[in-house]
Amino acid sequence: MAAISAALVKELRERTGLGMMECKKALVESEGDIEKAIEELRKSGQAKAAKKAGRIAAEGVIAVKLADDNRYGVMIEVNSETDFVARDDNFLAFVQEIATKAFETKASSVEQLMADGMEERRQALVQKIGENISVRRVIAAEGEVVGSYVHANNRIGVLVALTGGNAEVAKDVAMHIAAVNPTVVSKEDMPAELIEKEREIYTAQAQDSGKPADIIEKMVVGRVNKFLAENSLVEQPFVKNPDIKVGQLVKEAGATVTGFTRYEVGEGIEKEEVDFAAEVAAQAGLNK
Repeated sequence: MAAISAALVKELRERTGLGMMECKKALVESEGDIEKAIEELRKSGQAKAAKKAGRIAAEGVIAVKLADDNRYGVMIEVNSETDFVARDDNFLAFVQEIATKAFETKASSVEQLMADGMEERRQALVQKIGENISVRRVIAAEGEVVGSYVHANNRIGVLVALTGGNAEVAKDVAMHIAAVNPTVVSKEDMPAELIEKEREIYTAQAQDSGKPADIIEKMVVGRVNKFLAENSLVEQPFVKNPDIKVGQLVKEAGATVTGFTRYEVGEGIEKEEVDFAAEVAAQAGLNK
């Protein structure tokens, strides 16, 4: 196989907190598969924490628009290259225009959203600002009660749908989701393959303890249950009152959570790091 690149080793170091040699060895053993390397490092207990894949480097904003009766809402993410442009009045006006169109047309895809002249509007803004602008994603929610929350810097947004309850409790749940970032509504919603992967990792870690098989099984069951509780919305302590869980909060309001979506600006997008000194030197012909 091809030699392990320094960039790949660097990424694994950033995502696990381990040293260069440990990362290089893990990548060699996994034949360059970084996700497999992280999984094996977690099984062996070496990884301090497998950080979220990719650096959140894209800039931009999240925008939400709700119906007056709180039965419908939309959320969009629009990206820019720099935070400076993300605060520009022309950019923000375009974002609101896109959000309004998403709301009025109930567009289910970016392609639908950018039809009827909006792509031309985007291109004109790119020419005016001199920086790439991208409408990345759109989502709509309908229900008896739809709530939303957008963090003060417009980088995190949430839409949540409830059966029963009211707009106030929906907003509280949305705020909690923005802060804590649960994976699913309840543990029953957790994908089986994700549970099995966590079980494999915990089993590998527990086997190193030298304890009997029945004890290891109890340890694994306990850790899986903890994983499910920590990542399930209704099992999490409510961020505004940790003495109660989110499930209890909505139950007391006569509601149930039917679904939610959380957007964070740039999540999953890896931005190329540029060594400006090296770039200038290269353009000046100093690098031979």
